[in-house]
Amino acid sequence: MGRRRASTPADRSAGPGQPDSAPAGEPAGRHFAVPKSARLWLKLTALGLALVLVVAVGGAGFLLWRLQQNVHTDDLNAAVTLPKSTTTEDTGSMQILILGTDTRAGANSEYGTTADSGGSGNSDVMLLMNISADNSNVSITSFPRDLMVPIPACRNSQTGQVIPAQPMAQLNSALLEAGPGCTVAAINQLTGLTIDHFMLADFTAVKELSNAIGGVQVCVDHAMYDDNGSGLRLPAGKSLVQGEQALAFLRTRHAFGDASDLARIKAQQYFLGSLVRKIKTDGTLTNLPMLYNLANVVTKNLTIDKGLANIPDMISIATRLSKIDPANVAFITVPNEAWVQDSNRVQLKEPDAGQLFAGLRNDADFTGHAKASPSATAHPTAGGASGTPGATHSTAPSPAAPAAPAYDKAVQPIGVVNATGAPGRADDLLAALAKDGFTAAQNFGDVAAQHTTKIAYGPNMGDVAADVAKLFHIPASAVVSDPTVSGVQLVAGTDWISGTTFGKTELPKDIVSSTAAEKNECLVVNPLFYTN
Repeated sequence: MGRRRASTPADRSAGPGQPDSAPAGEPAGRHFAVPKSARLWLKLTALGLALVLVVAVGGAGFLLWRLQQNVHTDDLNAAVTLPKSTTTEDTGSMQILILGTDTRAGANSEYGTTADSGGSGNSDVMLLMNISADNSNVSITSFPRDLMVPIPACRNSQTGQVIPAQPMAQLNSALLEAGPGCTVAAINQLTGLTIDHFMLADFTAVKELSNAIGGVQVCVDHAMYDDNGSGLRLPAGKSLVQGEQALAFLRTRHAFGDASDLARIKAQQYFLGSLVRKIKTDGTLTNLPMLYNLANVVTKNLTIDKGLANIPDMISIATRLSKIDPANVAFITVPNEAWVQDSNRVQLKEPDAGQLFAGLRNDADFTGHAKASPSATAHPTAGGASGTPGATHSTAPSPAAPAAPAYDKAVQPIGVVNATGAPGRADDLLAALAKDGFTAAQNFGDVAAQHTTKIAYGPNMGDVAADVAKLFHIPASAVVSDPTVSGVQLVAGTDWISGTTFGKTELPKDIVSSTAAEKNECLVVNPLFYTN
């Protein structure tokens, strides 16, 4: 047995865990030595935390990988000539086209055969969701399935076949012709937008999605049974619909209102408003387990564009939507009227449709709750005033007066074309031109509505066209050379139906049918579908 060293006063005064002695010049106890038991506990804790972190990250990675394997994709833009979108996820406004197809292919065969609708099917539902750049508001615009519009030439992504352009066709046929990318191309061409993403849902997807969120509450004013199509059966008053019932509610064509497609659109908007309120109340978009479950259903049952086929981008969109109050979600139907060639179809109602599309291009707030957009502010006036309430005058010296143009304004051949759909619009513009010295300007008459204003100029007339653009604050991008034009031609579109300053978006009156915050009255049932 070894000899034990006798303890010293320094040994006895050292506290637990302190060294026997301290280096010279340092107080005893400065260098803390962790006991073996404590060191072991710290190591086990660190190891445990590391394992938890690895499992959490690995589990999240596995879940993301699993979702990624579910994704079905197609081309975003099937147009032969239009460019593809390059818009990023987190900047600027975002447009997502949501399509519902009536295809009976695959799992949808229980609703009929491919003779009824095969392939991609016809798009019975076409909703354009616009998320504003500042995430303050959302507009959801419904396009009637019977809307007659030009369809551009499209390339079928499955077969590679090019489908020729059609000067006028039913909008919902574009999906059947060349897939969802052709519907995107047609609406891009119609509105002047560049849609960022699409989502295509079939009958099975609608059922699964409604089940995943636990159903949606609806209300009808009378007990009803649609025995002529969807099979929807509801008692009078409120009901929670999901699965087959939710699908039947969205599919029924004749059970509500006047039995028109527009009445069905109203019912779809009603359903979506209730859906938004439920998701917001339940906190679905911020509850990770619920969000994963919903994402799992979405990725299994929807076809989306390739740019959206990654889970982080889906989460980014969900995050943007989670910040928006239901009162700032506006439901809109594209302004329409009976088609001149067939009253069973509809065409765009101008200038209202053009005003709507201009508002969408300019990221307008249709609910009126968000801050005024820059396009709504006045242009700077001479002397440095901004024209905006509360603005201050510039202290900088006024610029020298511009040099006189190298031409005689009074003899310049300028023609004004009214493509706004508003009678007499050219008169206001001619008066403004004359006041500025362009007294030879002429009214070239009214033409079919065009959705964008432009200035075309012929040989050696670029300087005159530029001056006309400055007079009306029309951007340089709208000024184009056209060798077939003699002189200068100002074409006023539906994006400029009033005033003499371009850029102030005027929205159609009563364009918003409802917001998601409105708990609408019960839907009116068509008496032909009453049950006792």
